[in-house]
Parts: sequence; structure tokens; C-alpha cells
Amino acid sequence: MDPLAWLYARQGVVTLGLERIRALLARLGNPQEAYPVALVGGTNGKGTAARALAAILEEAGFRVGLYTSPHLVAFRERIALMGEPIPEARLLSLLEEVRPHAEAVGASFFEATTALALLYFAQEGVGFSVLEVGLGGRLDATNAAEPTLSLVTNIGHDHLEVLGPTLRDVAREKAGIFRQGVPALTAARGEGLEELKAQARALGTPLWVLGEDFHVGEVAPTPMGLAFTLALRGEGRRFQAPLLGPHQAENLALAAVGGRLLGAGWDAVERGLARTENPGRLERLSLGGKEVLLDGAHNPEGALALREALRFHGLLPAAFVLAFTKGKVHAPMAEALLGLGPVVLTRYASPRCEDPRALLPLFPGAEVEEDPLKALERALALGPRAVVAGSLYLVGEVKRRLLGLPPEERWQ
Repeated sequence: MDPLAWLYARQGVVTLGLERIRALLARLGNPQEAYPVALVGGTNGKGTAARALAAILEEAGFRVGLYTSPHLVAFRERIALMGEPIPEARLLSLLEEVRPHAEAVGASFFEATTALALLYFAQEGVGFSVLEVGLGGRLDATNAAEPTLSLVTNIGHDHLEVLGPTLRDVAREKAGIFRQGVPALTAARGEGLEELKAQARALGTPLWVLGEDFHVGEVAPTPMGLAFTLALRGEGRRFQAPLLGPHQAENLALAAVGGRLLGAGWDAVERGLARTENPGRLERLSLGGKEVLLDGAHNPEGALALREALRFHGLLPAAFVLAFTKGKVHAPMAEALLGLGPVVLTRYASPRCEDPRALLPLFPGAEVEEDPLKALERALALGPRAVVAGSLYLVGEVKRRLLGLPPEERWQ
């Protein structure tokens, strides 16, 4: 079997726990011990924060490995060295190296992928690795690494069936990436923040909190993205980044403070933020002379952030192409997006995708078009721009199809 096909065949089952990944890493020589690690968790924004922190550390002179998920177009996107995806030939050879050990311990898709990334970074002699947590934190495969910095962006309503049922439960799981004496940062609020603080106190984790230990202000749109002021230890600095949405200022601020705690100078922070991009998060494309925005908002907080961003940057009116994942909380997402423009409901290529017709009661007057590219064409005929949202898998499939690639069945 093709190595990548073998890995994809391990999708479909979420198997939280550290026993298998620890056993797998031990068989590979514990590559995660070869370099310092930053763990980046949270409900929303962790991909942006991870990419921004990696860019800052690169600008500070580190050789940086970055591990993120999911990918949008190609699997290689998940594992990057100095901003470049792992080469195809190297990926396949590492898969062959990892495969017998993964099979021996019964590793899942995500566990095998995580081990492959950690092994690649060790073989390449990275000076730092930034790992985006996959699901939760305490039992996520990335937590097999011992961090020198932990970051939890926020606590929201996602994966409650696994991590919940309450926000405090979710926060407790995400605080699992905290370590005694190791600095941690968060932009969480409310009961999620209260639980993170309680866990930090119990562990002896120094926790830096947005709004208490550092502050974000004067967030403004720019022609290329946004600008914001970061106040830290009585010092205020202005930064710009090519990202859309005022919510991104908090994610970037976390990365900035994290970079400073890891030794990056302010100039490195400024350069890193100025080149931080995150595909599939309010990503702008042009199609047939009209603008298309791709956004992976897939939970209530993400949908609210999308609505706020569209208004903040003057990107309404728009027509929406939406597909949701089964098991998600759909009603609050629909409520956040209703009234912003016409809606075309579609699906992406996975058994996890919700039947678009089942969503019609939440979107009165919406159209249904099963093919996502045809749905996008229909949306562009209905408004001055189209917004594709509801799932990163939908965003990835639209990007693949626009590149002439076939759909890719996705589970993780």
C-alpha cells in the first residue's frame, strides 16, 4: 500500500491518550527531546498563533519546525521547516520509517503524523519546534513533548462531546499542556479563564493573561489586514499583519508575548507578525473578477468572529457557501450568520459532513447545491463576493477543486 494511503486508512477514529504516542516515540529514539517545544492549544485561533510564533522565532534566528492541522490542499502542509512544507520524497521515506513502529503500537492517524513531524524536526536539527495541539490538550498526541512554553488561545464551544460537557471541562483538558514552572499564556475569558487559572495555581505554572498582564488596543483595519497596539510591562508597540479580523489581534499578541518570553527581540516580533499568514482563515481569492473569502469558522465563536470581521473590514454584503460537520452545534452558528446575505448550502467529501438539506430549517430561503464549486458559482451570482465557511474541510476542498485537483475524503 502507498505510504500515504496507509496513513489515511488510519483516519476516522479519535483515540485520545498518551500511551501509544509515547511508545511510538520511544521506538523512534524520543526525537521530541532533541529541541525545545512550544505547545499551542485553544478552541479558535491556535493555528494563527502557532504560525505567528514560528515566524517570530525564525526572525529571531532559530531554525524552526512548525506542526499544524488539518491541512487544506496537501498533507505536506502539516509539517513545515522554516516555512517550507516537508518535501514529498522525504515525507514518503519517513512514513516508511515510522510505519512498522506505528503498526506495532496501534498508533492512530494523528499519532503517527505527530511522531513523523517530531522525527523530521530532530533529523533536521531544528532549534525550536512549534506544535499546534490537535484536540483538547491533556491527552493529545502533541502533549507527549515537554514544552518550554504553553499557549491556550481561548476556550469555546467545540468538541464538547469529547472534552465537555461544560466550558470548565474544556478548559481543564486544554490546561493539560501546562507544566510546573513553565510559562503559559492565554486570551481566555470568563469561566474558561477561571478554570485555567485554577489549574495553573495547582501546577505552579506562571500564567500570563491577556487583559491583565498584557493588553491589546487600537485595533484598526489596514489595506492589507490589521494593525494593533500591544502593551507589555508598561511599554506599548504598534504592529501590523496581513490577516483579516479584529479577533486576530489577540492571537498575534499571544504569539508576540510568547516570542518575547523565548528571547526574541521586538524587531523580530515586528518582522514575524508582518509576514504571518494563515491559509483558510479569511483568505482572499479572486475568481472571475469577484472576491472569494475562505474561512474555516466551524463553531459558534468562530462564526461570530467571522461576522465581526466581515463588518470590521467592510466586506458585506456577501453571499455564503456553507457546509457543516455532523455533531457540531449548528443553531448558534446559523444564528451568527443569518441576515448577512443569501446562503447556498453544500457538502464536502466526507461521511462527517452534515446533509445540507438537514440544515434548511436553520437557513430559511437558502439554496442547496451538493457540488461545492457549483455552490460557489451560484453564490457569486447572488452577491458582490462569496464567503466559503463552516468547515476547514470545505475550505480545503474548494481550494483543491479550484486548483483542478479531485476531492479528498477527509476525517481528520
